[in-house]
Amino acid sequence: MFDIDIILTAIKKKNKEFIEPAVTTISRERTPFHVLISCILSLRTKDQTTKEASERLFAIADKPEDMKRIPLQKLEKLIYPVGFYRRKAANIREICEILTKIYEGKVPDEIDELLKLNGVGRKTANLVVSMGYKKPGICVDVHVHRITNRWGYIKSKNPTETEFALRKKLPPKHWLSINDLLVTYGQNICVPVSPKCSLCPVNTYCKKVGVVRHR
Repeated sequence: MFDIDIILTAIKKKNKEFIEPAVTTISRERTPFHVLISCILSLRTKDQTTKEASERLFAIADKPEDMKRIPLQKLEKLIYPVGFYRRKAANIREICEILTKIYEGKVPDEIDELLKLNGVGRKTANLVVSMGYKKPGICVDVHVHRITNRWGYIKSKNPTETEFALRKKLPPKHWLSINDLLVTYGQNICVPVSPKCSLCPVNTYCKKVGVVRHR
């Protein structure tokens, strides 16, 4: 029997062996604005690179009204080498302008409002709502999508489908934590290719959907 409470409890215990994602640390120590910016930086970027770029940027400016004043070339240099750093720098400048003009410098706490910001997709919007404001939201990235389908817990074709499938099936008490848990787990144990099933405490529960080989 697949009991999601047992599964996530075991994963949480196993994750104590690993370093938590940079955005998780930022969400605990800083504001929803920092969560938003660091999440934008994290897309298509290694976690350590995200952490270092976020620290450099926040050391210069940690409010929208300050960040929008950073010259674009300097902003690009501050966040380099995150993936698509030029596009992200332009998006960050635009977002800071909008936050200052329309939202009085405050990051919206509703998904639909966040989605109006250029460069913000459902993953980022859910992350800001759930981790920044501790409101109900399910942030689905590649790890959450891959692992929940690999388990056979849900069956979906893409992260958006996964989000709505989980909203129907996942108990609300796990909404805020599932991304944290599965990002860490997906980076260290349930990796995309040849997952480390021999080290996985929930191996016997997993249907291993789509797994060709494992360790």
